[in-house]
Amino acid sequence: MSCTIVVGLGRSGVGAARLLKAHGAEVIVLERANDAAAQRKATALEEQGIEVKLGQALELASFEPWLGAIDQVVISPGIAWTHPTLAALRERGVTIRGEMAIAWQALGHRPWIGITGTNGKTTVTHLLHHVLTQAGLEAPMAGNVGFSAAELALSCRDGSTPPPDWVVMEMSSYQIEAAAEVAPRIGIWTTLTPDHLERHGTLEIYRSIKRGLLERSELALLNGDDPDISRSRDQWRHPQVRWVSTQAESTDTDLSISADHWVCRGKERLFSADALPMQGAHNRQNMLLVTAAALEAGLSPASIESGLRSFPGVPHRLEPLGCLHDVAVFNDSKATNYDAAAVGLRSVTAPVVLLAGGQTKQGDAQDWLQLVNQRCSAVILFGAGAEELRTLIASTPFSGSVAMFEGLEASLDHGLSLAREQKAASLLLSPACASFDQYSDFEARGDHFRSLIEARQAA
Repeated sequence: MSCTIVVGLGRSGVGAARLLKAHGAEVIVLERANDAAAQRKATALEEQGIEVKLGQALELASFEPWLGAIDQVVISPGIAWTHPTLAALRERGVTIRGEMAIAWQALGHRPWIGITGTNGKTTVTHLLHHVLTQAGLEAPMAGNVGFSAAELALSCRDGSTPPPDWVVMEMSSYQIEAAAEVAPRIGIWTTLTPDHLERHGTLEIYRSIKRGLLERSELALLNGDDPDISRSRDQWRHPQVRWVSTQAESTDTDLSISADHWVCRGKERLFSADALPMQGAHNRQNMLLVTAAALEAGLSPASIESGLRSFPGVPHRLEPLGCLHDVAVFNDSKATNYDAAAVGLRSVTAPVVLLAGGQTKQGDAQDWLQLVNQRCSAVILFGAGAEELRTLIASTPFSGSVAMFEGLEASLDHGLSLAREQKAASLLLSPACASFDQYSDFEARGDHFRSLIEARQAA
């Protein structure tokens, strides 16, 4: 009997296994771990008729018992598309697909809005979901936020989520490269700066993965303010490409912001550019991309404006946490690279006491370092990358204090003390690093920071 093998018991893997089983597939899950948490997940899946093998490393020997019968192998975003074991399986004629591709199989009959970009995609996903939902549409968000893609498809299948009018899907480069069949009705590309190069190898490969999603989309919405994306403006042969720009003087742009701060479609004034209550030029770009998608979805300018004005913000992305000792505190745990952290530094009031650190990534730190010099009175570093960041800062003329601690709590307490002494305006957690040295993901890091702040506010 043929079977599908799902690799990993993470959220994506469990969702994919359950969705495939619901569609009648014979499913086997292979998981490297064999601890209590893995055993609990395995038991839950086995109760649904899904076989689970624990303690299975990602190597060819783990697949050998089924090599003649494997229909496909489904991987989670955390597994490199170029992993040697996957290459060996391909050589044997095995199809490798990502969890996003399985969701597309089940949900592709509904119109998708696929949102990608180095930075900004989470904000655009949340904001577009909110605007469409406030207008009365069923527009669940999934991918890197909300449901996993397979969980959403399963929820729609069993009726716990109503049939979507639009599927709002945040898509990372990892998810895109493992799901080449995904072709959204609308594709949105927010930004492109070097990221995940330790996984993809070169900026050119990373860019081509992102661009591939937009080229497969019926309508591509592009951020004309992004230098990298805009540089390729003359290279697009896509029949439906629309550009947005916050620059009033921008040419060949479908949506822009006028000199007197109105969102405009050509010469048509739609609503005030102050409709979105979020700071920063990057959020105006996000607003324009959301507006362009919402107009395509059939919303009126008045409905879009109403949704923008009622948007509560995105957890972990410049999330305001109130004040401590007259210092405004912000949770920007979502800033997992230098470019995202630079946006955070630009967006809060200086002088800033900055908390940064975690698992460092490859990338150009120059803009971030310049903003540290210009806007920070102190930097407190934590986690595995603290020494690497300290060395980077030491190579600049930064005259503020720099301290290092192992964990976030000690860093916060020292940061609060410095913020009081220096009469800083803002205390900002904006790590510029991934979280995996100490946390399961950036949400867990941000949740921990929020709980630490709330405890000190209550004291």
